[in-house]
Amino acid sequence: MPTDIRQLAAVIDATCRLQGEFTLRSGTVTDEYFDKYRFEGDPHLLQLVAEHMASLLPSDTQVLGGLELGGVPIATMVSALTGLPAIFVRKQAKTYGTCRLAEGGDFGDRMVTLIEDIITTGGAVRNAAVALRELGANVHTVVCAIDRSEPGANTLHEVNLTTLSVMTKADLNEARGLNSRHSGHDPSCPESRVSGPRQVAASG
Repeated sequence: MPTDIRQLAAVIDATCRLQGEFTLRSGTVTDEYFDKYRFEGDPHLLQLVAEHMASLLPSDTQVLGGLELGGVPIATMVSALTGLPAIFVRKQAKTYGTCRLAEGGDFGDRMVTLIEDIITTGGAVRNAAVALRELGANVHTVVCAIDRSEPGANTLHEVNLTTLSVMTKADLNEARGLNSRHSGHDPSCPESRVSGPRQVAASG
């Protein structure tokens, strides 16, 4: 399995990019769809992504905040790798049982690093950060597997959130080109690590 970012991007692109006819949330019909749950449901790919994400965690992280739905399996894996406790943040608090926005242990007055699978506009992350802060958490950073935001679309810095990602939309597009040119090549062939995850956008 790959450990370098370009190889990992190539495997994830090949695994998640589906061909066919798909209707998007906007109603647009497309012949291509990126199914992120394909890598999240693969234990080997999930662990590789989680290892890279763990290396990006701020040193003062005390709690991992996995965002519903895609951030939950990743946060669980990162928690297992690091020993850090995790909470699971709903889009909205449920109206029964504990009636909590975030399930898991205590997070008040603790440094919570948000965990997300893919960021496109950052709306869900923004909402989660604001809500957790209102409940007493300290939230300054979100670590995501893939930042697919267009230039200027990720405005999380406006709410004092630093965004760190393992890979970007550009990485996936480059990987797609490599996969197309080398369709007979197995991109999952293991290689030594030559590069690590990167910081994509930071707050001031």
